[in-house]
Amino acid sequence: MAVNLYDSANEMGKAIRESAEFTSLKRLFDEVNNDESARQTFEDFRNIQMHLQQKQMTGQEITEQEVQQAQQLVAVVQSHPKISELMKAEQHLSMVIAELNQIIMKPLEELYGNPQQQ
Repeated sequence: MAVNLYDSANEMGKAIRESAEFTSLKRLFDEVNNDESARQTFEDFRNIQMHLQQKQMTGQEITEQEVQQAQQLVAVVQSHPKISELMKAEQHLSMVIAELNQIIMKPLEELYGNPQQQ
Protein backbone atom coordinates (compact mmCIF):
# COMPACT_ATOMS: atom_id res chain seq x y z
CA MET A 1 0.00 0.00 0.00
CA ALA A 2 1.51 3.31 -1.12
CA VAL A 3 1.57 6.31 1.16
CA ASN A 4 0.23 9.58 -0.22
CA LEU A 5 3.00 12.06 0.59
CA TYR A 6 0.69 15.04 0.08
CA ASP A 7 -1.74 13.71 2.70
CA SER A 8 1.18 13.30 5.09
CA ALA A 9 2.41 16.82 4.31
CA ASN A 10 -1.06 18.24 4.95
CA GLU A 11 -1.16 16.40 8.28
CA MET A 12 2.24 17.86 9.13
CA GLY A 13 0.95 21.34 8.26
CA LYS A 14 -2.02 20.79 10.55
CA ALA A 15 0.25 19.54 13.33
CA ILE A 16 2.46 22.63 12.99
CA ARG A 17 -0.59 24.92 13.20
CA GLU A 18 -1.68 23.12 16.38
CA SER A 19 1.79 23.07 17.96
CA ALA A 20 2.72 25.12 21.01
CA GLU A 21 5.46 26.79 18.97
CA PHE A 22 3.04 28.03 16.30
CA THR A 23 0.25 29.04 18.70
CA SER A 24 2.79 31.04 20.71
CA LEU A 25 4.08 32.70 17.53
CA LYS A 26 0.53 33.53 16.42
CA ARG A 27 -0.34 35.02 19.82
CA LEU A 28 2.77 37.20 19.76
CA PHE A 29 2.11 38.20 16.14
CA ASP A 30 -1.43 39.26 17.10
CA GLU A 31 -0.05 41.28 20.03
CA VAL A 32 2.32 43.13 17.70
CA ASN A 33 -0.46 43.77 15.18
CA ASN A 34 -2.77 45.11 17.89
CA ASP A 35 -0.15 47.64 19.05
CA GLU A 36 0.02 50.41 16.42
CA SER A 37 3.57 51.46 17.29
CA ALA A 38 4.85 47.87 17.33
CA ARG A 39 3.00 47.01 14.11
CA GLN A 40 4.45 49.99 12.24
CA THR A 41 7.98 49.33 13.50
CA PHE A 42 7.71 45.65 12.57
CA GLU A 43 6.36 46.50 9.09
CA ASP A 44 9.21 48.96 8.53
CA PHE A 45 11.69 46.27 9.58
CA ARG A 46 10.16 43.64 7.29
CA ASN A 47 10.05 46.10 4.37
CA ILE A 48 13.72 47.03 4.67
CA GLN A 49 14.60 43.35 5.07
CA MET A 50 12.73 42.43 1.88
CA HIS A 51 14.19 45.42 0.02
CA LEU A 52 17.76 44.46 0.91
CA GLN A 53 17.18 40.77 0.09
CA GLN A 54 15.71 41.75 -3.27
CA LYS A 55 18.75 43.94 -4.04
CA GLN A 56 21.09 41.09 -3.10
CA MET A 57 19.22 38.59 -5.27
CA THR A 58 19.37 40.90 -8.29
CA GLY A 59 23.05 41.68 -7.75
CA GLN A 60 22.49 45.33 -6.89
CA GLU A 61 24.87 47.01 -4.50
CA ILE A 62 23.57 47.84 -1.04
CA THR A 63 24.54 51.37 -0.08
CA GLU A 64 26.16 52.39 3.19
CA GLN A 65 23.06 54.47 3.95
CA GLU A 66 20.84 51.39 3.56
CA VAL A 67 23.13 49.38 5.84
CA GLN A 68 23.00 52.11 8.50
CA GLN A 69 19.21 52.41 8.18
CA ALA A 70 18.84 48.64 8.59
CA GLN A 71 21.17 48.59 11.61
CA GLN A 72 19.22 51.40 13.29
CA LEU A 73 15.95 49.59 12.67
CA VAL A 74 17.38 46.32 14.02
CA ALA A 75 18.37 48.12 17.22
CA VAL A 76 14.84 49.54 17.57
CA VAL A 77 13.25 46.15 16.87
CA GLN A 78 15.50 44.34 19.35
CA SER A 79 14.72 46.86 22.06
CA HIS A 80 10.94 46.58 21.55
CA PRO A 81 9.74 43.85 23.94
CA LYS A 82 6.78 42.64 21.86
CA ILE A 83 8.71 42.50 18.59
CA SER A 84 11.73 40.94 20.27
CA GLU A 85 9.57 38.16 21.71
CA LEU A 86 7.89 37.65 18.33
CA MET A 87 11.26 37.30 16.61
CA LYS A 88 12.49 34.82 19.25
CA ALA A 89 9.35 32.73 18.75
CA GLU A 90 9.77 32.89 14.96
CA GLN A 91 13.39 31.77 15.26
CA HIS A 92 12.37 28.89 17.53
CA LEU A 93 9.68 27.68 15.10
CA SER A 94 12.17 27.99 12.22
CA MET A 95 14.59 25.75 14.11
CA VAL A 96 11.83 23.16 14.66
CA ILE A 97 10.95 23.24 10.96
CA ALA A 98 14.64 22.86 10.04
CA GLU A 99 14.81 19.78 12.28
CA LEU A 100 11.66 18.40 10.62
CA ASN A 101 13.26 19.02 7.23
CA GLN A 102 16.30 16.99 8.31
CA ILE A 103 13.99 14.12 9.26
CA ILE A 104 12.15 14.37 5.93
CA MET A 105 15.41 14.36 3.97
CA LYS A 106 16.84 11.38 5.89
CA PRO A 107 15.61 8.75 3.34
CA LEU A 108 17.50 10.53 0.54
CA GLU A 109 20.62 10.81 2.66
CA GLU A 110 20.39 7.11 3.46
CA LEU A 111 19.78 6.25 -0.19
CA TYR A 112 22.68 8.22 -1.58
CA GLY A 113 24.89 7.98 1.48
CA ASN A 114 28.05 9.98 1.82
CA PRO A 115 29.90 9.73 -1.53
CA GLN A 116 33.24 10.32 0.20
CA GLN A 117 32.77 7.10 2.22
CA GLN A 118 32.06 4.92 -0.83
